[in-house]
Amino acid sequence: VACVEVVEAYVERIKEVNPLINAVVKDRFEEALQEARQVDKLLSEGPGDDCLEEKFPLLGVPITVKEAFSLYGMPNTSGLVNRRNVIATSDATVVSRLKQAGAIPLGVTNCSELCMWYESSNRVYGRTNNPYDLQRIVGGSSGGEGSVLAAACSVVGVGSDIGGSIRMPAFFNGVFGHKPTTGVVPNDGQFPNAHGVRTSYLCTGPMCRYAEDLEPVLRVMAGPGVSKLKLNEKVSLEKIKFHCMDHDGGSIFVSPVDKEILQAQKKVVEHLESDLGVQVQHVAIHKMKYSFQIWSAMMSSKDSEGQEAQRFTDLLGDHGKPVWPLWELMKWLVGMSSHTLPAIALGLTEKLVNLNLSGKAKLVSMGKSLQEEMEALLGPDGVLLYPSHPTIAPKHHSPICMPFNFAYTAIFNVLGLPVTQCPLGLGSEGLPLGIQLVAASYNDHLTLAVARYLEKAFGGWVLPGEV
Repeated sequence: VACVEVVEAYVERIKEVNPLINAVVKDRFEEALQEARQVDKLLSEGPGDDCLEEKFPLLGVPITVKEAFSLYGMPNTSGLVNRRNVIATSDATVVSRLKQAGAIPLGVTNCSELCMWYESSNRVYGRTNNPYDLQRIVGGSSGGEGSVLAAACSVVGVGSDIGGSIRMPAFFNGVFGHKPTTGVVPNDGQFPNAHGVRTSYLCTGPMCRYAEDLEPVLRVMAGPGVSKLKLNEKVSLEKIKFHCMDHDGGSIFVSPVDKEILQAQKKVVEHLESDLGVQVQHVAIHKMKYSFQIWSAMMSSKDSEGQEAQRFTDLLGDHGKPVWPLWELMKWLVGMSSHTLPAIALGLTEKLVNLNLSGKAKLVSMGKSLQEEMEALLGPDGVLLYPSHPTIAPKHHSPICMPFNFAYTAIFNVLGLPVTQCPLGLGSEGLPLGIQLVAASYNDHLTLAVARYLEKAFGGWVLPGEV
């Protein structure tokens, strides 16, 4: 198949469904087709296949990029109104690496305002809809990527994740997403980028329709750092020590886990035990009950050099006047604010977190001890099965009623562990089900191998409208 035909097919698909889902917020179709023609020219006159495959592992593969990442010539607002005229003049490091590997970006996709909410809606581009049910959210902050991949408009997506921003959209939209071990894939070239202690929590990673695509894309994204991830080690699934935890222990801040999500997880356990002959160990890790509080405290703590975490209200102002959340709330009530309600609410809660400093110190210490407990439990050969979210994709606006449900993904950011989000087919309402696969640091190869296995067993991505 000619590369031009492939790119044309994806361009047509985006034109067909994007008016419904509003996932691609700015396209570069002309440039993509020009790049596809260059690929075809290279193939017609180029050297042997082996050499090309090594040099350009993603040659001619159409991709999309979260709008928070710089992609030359494309907007880079992160949904902030006062950045609506910002156009990227260079490529983020991972985008540059993907392009050098031969990938062809089709455009940039929607995110939540400043990438800090789990519904992808903002005052610049509006709201993105779930391809399985347009009345449902796509998750955030890499929600445009989740939606565009699920709707078969792209092969691979670039996402980032500081509280579940790759895994929630992957879960709600029934695709695969991988949050790598912290500090391996560079975060440079995205806005907002992490500062201070948060540089240890923000991760950039791949989102894909097919499990087998996660590893080659991760290799390209990680560049020289990829050797730390042991991706060349062969994984024997029968030798993995599987652990399973059904819920966080009953946090007062978070919804109980839906029955369908629990049933899906139970089916995974049963399949692993019957097919691989392994014994899945059920565990109850007490500190997970405080996931939201731990994440919140660690996100706002000082780094090892005593540097304060960057304030969200400063980011909202984006080098301009600082934003006063209470005043913005008043303006929002009368339709005068240029910010979304979740962003204003986050600005308000940020002030509250810093009021109880001794409580915060205890939670940070609890987080460090939980990290040690997790690393010891998982060891060199362990994988934990854990719900991706307490509910399937909720209806638009409803996350504001349960704002802390993202704790199920967020806890693993502050623990620095690699996590692969794996789809498990559709539930009774035709919405995606899924599970998180967690390993100890630098054991990304284990979760990726289990994801490939579960895709075969449970069917992986399902085309929306097919069932």
